[in-house]
Amino acid sequence: MPLPIASARSLKHTRRVICEGFKREDGLWDIEAHLIDTKTFSMDYKDRENGIIPPGEPLHGMSVRITIDMDLNILDAVASMDYTPFSGCKQITEAYKQLIGLQIARGFTGKIKSLFSGRGGCTHLLELLGPLATTAFQATHQERELAENFWQDGDKKPPMLDTCHALAANGPVVKEYWPHFYEHDNKIIPTNSVKATESTDEF
Repeated sequence: MPLPIASARSLKHTRRVICEGFKREDGLWDIEAHLIDTKTFSMDYKDRENGIIPPGEPLHGMSVRITIDMDLNILDAVASMDYTPFSGCKQITEAYKQLIGLQIARGFTGKIKSLFSGRGGCTHLLELLGPLATTAFQATHQERELAENFWQDGDKKPPMLDTCHALAANGPVVKEYWPHFYEHDNKIIPTNSVKATESTDEF
């Protein structure tokens, strides 16, 4: 269902966030996130050429790339800034090497906030790390499911169950795809199933 018809208005600001996941030939994964902010009007900025940012030229143009394995361990990380409001912004990109060694799993959001909030990072790069993490999860999701046999009638509860409304254990999707874990009268069948692993979709 589309959004309802809006009132009369004029566009002032556009933020584009694009996230992509790539499987590499060496078996690792590159996950990239890009953020671009543009205005429909000119802005005065001393650090820009001629002291102005013309309409359509990015105010922010920033990217992050991480390299991960199938366990969502971050093996490499790099950040770049093509457009910034201040020349000093680019000095912080090397700080994002601190992502190396982290795992995208429960608690990831807290870790990146402690590393990159305030003076320790860039507000916009920090904002990118959230969708970057979920893109990493989604890009590798199918292959990890196949490797761990989540879609088979085994005793291992798929970790995505109960992570959203559609995947509620007492809902029609689970009843269709995982009937052996469908909740009926607040009970899960079979009763000897192992405890579900925590979903890495909740960071």
